[in-house]
Amino acid sequence: MELIENLKWRYATKKFDPNKKISSADIEIIKEAVQLSVSSYGLQLYKVLFVEDKALREQLKPASWGQGQITDASHLVVFCNYTNIQDEQIDDFVKLVADTRQQKVEDLQGYGDFVKSKLAEKSDAEKANWTARQTYLALGNLLTACAELKIDACPMEGFESETYNEILGLKERGLNAAVVATIGYRAEDDSSQQAAKVRRPVEELFEVI
Repeated sequence: MELIENLKWRYATKKFDPNKKISSADIEIIKEAVQLSVSSYGLQLYKVLFVEDKALREQLKPASWGQGQITDASHLVVFCNYTNIQDEQIDDFVKLVADTRQQKVEDLQGYGDFVKSKLAEKSDAEKANWTARQTYLALGNLLTACAELKIDACPMEGFESETYNEILGLKERGLNAAVVATIGYRAEDDSSQQAAKVRRPVEELFEVI
């Protein structure tokens, strides 16, 4: 199965070749893979930023513990979760479902009300935490798509979220930088690519009950 071999090939790339760029065609494939990600209730309460601007990425580098991937990779991808969920967002989703499946909005009202009622049970902090976790589902699709395309990637939690929010103007948009990923092509002298992949043995990781 090619997927398994491609997952064995990938690793968290520590040093990218700044001269190699991902084609626009491959970027569109990666975006589609992210778009097709699963999410709770199907809401996808997040936005994904592809940061290409070099000056902006230089600003973000100090807030990323000075890691070179931020500026050297072909693209910096910032997964942002919505922090203040409004009923209007649920209504918009219900309308999208109705339009896509050629149904009446009224016929889906019960589902919309159910989602609203479940979210109303959460505190603002719980909602923000919940939407932040959704971004990791999308991140997983991005990493898998990159492996399939033989594009290197590095998921990164080592950054200052609040500083990202300030630099990217996220807070005023009701967004928060939850997790980032750098994608591109490994540098030939990236020593990390020579290390054997370390994973817990199957018999320890899985259990049938």
